Order: sequence, then C-alpha cells, then structure tokens
Amino acid sequence: MNSTQNKKLEQVKSTTLIVGIDIGSETHYARAFDWRGYEFSKAALRFENSEHGFTELMMWIQMIKEQEGKKDVLAGMEPTGHYWFSLGVFLKDNEIKPVLVNPFHVKRSKELDDNSQTKNDRKDPKVIAGLVKDGRFTEPYIPEGVYAELRTASNLRFRLEAELTSTKNRLARWFSIYFPEYSKVYGKKDAVSGMMILKAAPLPEDIIELGTDGINRIWRYAKLKAVGIKRATSLVEAAKQSVGIRDSKEAARLEFRILEEEYEHKSEQLQEVMDLISSLVEKIPEAKKLQEIKGVGEKTVSGFLAEVGDLRRFKDPRQLQKYAGLAIVENSSGKHKGQTTISKRGRKRLRYLLFEASMSLVAQNQEFKEIHKYYTTREKNPLKKMQSLTAIGCKLMRLFYTLFTKDVSYDAEKMRMDIRRTPEYQMAA
Repeated sequence: MNSTQNKKLEQVKSTTLIVGIDIGSETHYARAFDWRGYEFSKAALRFENSEHGFTELMMWIQMIKEQEGKKDVLAGMEPTGHYWFSLGVFLKDNEIKPVLVNPFHVKRSKELDDNSQTKNDRKDPKVIAGLVKDGRFTEPYIPEGVYAELRTASNLRFRLEAELTSTKNRLARWFSIYFPEYSKVYGKKDAVSGMMILKAAPLPEDIIELGTDGINRIWRYAKLKAVGIKRATSLVEAAKQSVGIRDSKEAARLEFRILEEEYEHKSEQLQEVMDLISSLVEKIPEAKKLQEIKGVGEKTVSGFLAEVGDLRRFKDPRQLQKYAGLAIVENSSGKHKGQTTISKRGRKRLRYLLFEASMSLVAQNQEFKEIHKYYTTREKNPLKKMQSLTAIGCKLMRLFYTLFTKDVSYDAEKMRMDIRRTPEYQMAA
C-alpha cells in the first residue's frame, strides 16, 4: 500500500493524465488535467453508467492521451455510496488506476477557484482532479477471487443478522402486548418447542383451548425430547393468568404468523450464508492459524478477512491499524498537550468486529485476560476498560498480521511475555 503523501505524489508525473470524475447514480461527468492543473478537456464529458458510457469514457481518455503525449492515467472519484463500484472495476480492468478522494475534502475545496459554495457537474470533477494532483487521495482496495466472495458474503451476513434482530424485537413486542407471561415459561422466546405450539395456538385463549394433552400431542408427533406434561401444564397455566390484550384477535394471529415465518425464513437464509462463508474460509490456508487462538471463531476470522482482504498487501501492521481507523492521533499546540484518541478514519465495521473479538478474548482466553488486567491496573498510565479493549483489538490485529504473513504458529507464552510486569503486579498475580 502506497499510503504516505510522498508515495502518492510520486505517482503524479509530467506524463500523467489526471481525470476527475463526478459520480452519479445514472450519469457521470469527467474532466482531464495535467500534473500542474492545466485542463485538456474543453467541456466536461457526460457519460452514462453503462457499457456504452464506459466505452465512451475510455475513447475520450485515449484521445487526450495521444494528443497530449501522456503515458499513464489517474482517475479520481468520490466514494459516493456504491455507485462508483462498477466504474472502478472497469477502469482497473482497463489498466487505469482508480483513486478515491475524501468527500469532506471536496466540500472544503469548492471555494478555492470561484469563492463560491455552489455545486455543479462541471465544477466537481475539477475539484476532485485538483485533490488527486496534490496527492490527497487513497487507493481503493477492490478484492478479487475468494476475498471478493468473502466480502460479499460477509456483508450479506451482517445485513441478515440486523434483519433477524429486528424481527426478534418485533416478536418481543408482540409477546409484551398479547402474551407477556410466555417469558415465565420460556426464557428464550424463539425456543423450538414453544414456537411449535404458538404456530398452532398463538394467543393465550388458543393455548387454553388446545389444552395440556393437545400441546403434548404436538410435541410427541414432532418427536421432541426434554419437553412433556410439566412444561405443557406451565404453558396452559401461564395462558390462564395472562393479562395480554384480548382485542384484535384475528389481526394478532396474522401478525404472529407473519413474524414467525419471517424469523424462520431469515434464520434459514443466515445459515445458508454461514455455510458459504465456512467453505470460503477453508480456501484460505492461513485462516486456520488465526482460529488457533482460543476465543477467536470463524465469524471473527471471516469478518476480519472480508474487511482487510489479503493481509500480505500491507507492508506493516501500522498500515493495518490506520486502515481500521485505530491509529493514535493527538491534538496539541504549543504548551498544550491534548489527549490521544483513535482516529476513527477507517473501516467502521472492522473496528466493531475487533471490539467484539476483544470482549470474547477477555472472557475466554487466559493470556488476553491477564493482558487486560495489566492494562487496567498498572501503576503508570492505567487504561479504562474501553481503552484496554481497544488496545487489545490493536494487539489482536498485529497478531493476525504476524500469523498470516509469517510461518509461525500462535504461542500463548509469547503473549504473556508482552506484559511489562511490575513487582506489584507479580505479587498480585
């Protein structure tokens, strides 16, 4: 990864054609400049988000390259949602490097030329090209092969989990309104035996009518174990004592059926996605090393690799830390020394995943538990709990990098050696 400003500026040469592209949902606009900001395009090129439009852009770029004697091209764009994906891949396939500029920088730079905040299809491509010319861009990572499959599957997994959680919350609301006593019988509202009965008798009065024998008959027919007369009796008694709303019975039954079917359907879809993710992770040999760490499961590894891709593309773990938005930043001026914080300028989902993994490690992994204790109790600069979990997330990321890129296996004792033990800590341990 060419991440430093100098590395970026080295890519902008006198032989480089800089193309600024303003991305839209259906139509894009492009303008062409040299490394000094001199414009070659007489007017902004308007082209559609289609094969014909992309071909038109390529012909336009090739014509300017030949006329002006340019050898390579940098195409700058704003990452406007998902609309740039297709164009970015097309440019990459045609040996043109796509780069991204920060939308915040574009907004702040609009007034440099005309002292106006106006936004239009001719102005924005020029502002974007100006940022690229100054090396203020990032090179997007477009995953390929198994990593592309893994990222798409992981995104689908996160979306389905969010939808499933939403359905669970709406089911909980339904129970609170129509059958609040159900939670006294079943701690888990989606318990298989309970949902089986509710499909046939969703409301308390339906359960009373079904009776203990009817409930037990349904379970025996389904060959369910660990449930019987005692649980059936508890369910009927809870239904008899229910204070749930008794109005709108037909609508309540319909609502439960829709929610139950939606929950079951989403659960099946999620399982299908998880099966695909498992098969994809198996295709990455290094992934097995990451799962050797107690407390790190397939979900963590698959989510991590989906976000970062092939770890070998990073030259140093610090680049990975910056990519996640976990780089340490400080606001200081003169004698004032501000507090250090994480930048949060990176992949949000990756930070969330690392935080969840840190929580799991502190709970299940002895060496990480000791590290967490040390961070929060050390005499000099003790960390708060959240700060410690963030630090552990960074440590886990560096550990993943080492295990993935080098021929080594996880060693718990080496992790413990990383703790700078004070005499007081040794006595307390």
